[in-house]
Amino acid sequence: MNTLFVLLDGAEDDPVPEYGGRKPLDVANMPFMRSKATHRGFTDGRGYTHLFLNEFFTGHPPEIARAALEGMGLGLDVRGRTAYRLSPAIIENGMINWSYHAEEFCDRLIPKVEEHMDILKDYDPQIKFFLNGRAVLTMRCDIIPELPSPPVPAPFVEVPGDLGRMVMAVAKDLDGITDYPWGCGRFERQYPPYIERMLAISDSPTSLGVCASLGQEIRLIDDIDDRFPVAREALERTNVFLHMDEVDEYSHQKDPPKKVRILEHIDRKMEEYFSDIDRIVYFVDHGTSSVTGNHIITKVPFWTSFETFIGQDEHVELKDVIPRIMGSQ
Repeated sequence: MNTLFVLLDGAEDDPVPEYGGRKPLDVANMPFMRSKATHRGFTDGRGYTHLFLNEFFTGHPPEIARAALEGMGLGLDVRGRTAYRLSPAIIENGMINWSYHAEEFCDRLIPKVEEHMDILKDYDPQIKFFLNGRAVLTMRCDIIPELPSPPVPAPFVEVPGDLGRMVMAVAKDLDGITDYPWGCGRFERQYPPYIERMLAISDSPTSLGVCASLGQEIRLIDDIDDRFPVAREALERTNVFLHMDEVDEYSHQKDPPKKVRILEHIDRKMEEYFSDIDRIVYFVDHGTSSVTGNHIITKVPFWTSFETFIGQDEHVELKDVIPRIMGSQ
């Protein structure tokens, strides 16, 4: 019997003053999840989704850079190339301010980045854009810089080489708005997965890249509602990993009511498509504060709809969660 794994990305949170100190996950009306998945455990979150997922699905932290994983998730060529994750940011007053409202300017940002790609022509660049101007760039280049990463604003660090020239050319044309690189690196060793047959469904190349690196099927589906019927159909033949990246995204926007609404929407869709499915695992990878917009490294919950070898409210090491859950089959 196949299992559905549902990631509520960044669902943990800080206490929210407007909710009387409760968290969005506590406030959200999610009757299907709470009645269906009654077996609860805890594990330790990680700072980013790819760090959590790699250890969750293999028992090991990743040895592949985030940008290289995301490149695989987008179908880019990463073998023998360096990958760079590009995120919308505003450079001003000596700071890098990451933007989680880039939908306001991505129609200007994307063409401007494409216009200045000729700066990188000697490196055989490949680039693919995704959510609101984010992108992954791969090149035949040996420069792997250590650069600040989102979501916390950081002092500006100059990007070396021609990539830095491209970044600043965009910023000059757009009054500080640019796509700034981070998570840079190459494809390295991957570990064997706990689950060999699985389809990953997400709008995020991060999670898709982890699964692609494990040799699993992936489907990039932008619209959240479109993911559910695909997952339901796929469950007839394989295990499914269904990623709800919007929970994290709305947390970064510092909008607690929006986070509550998306959690409730997910619950309604889960009931619509999976009310007769016996094996569902909900899990959370890290906290994302809808108060500050920052990631929170904290204890995170998981829930199952079936009996496992895990005691109620037991804390389980992250590397052992999947073996302990799937060992009950």
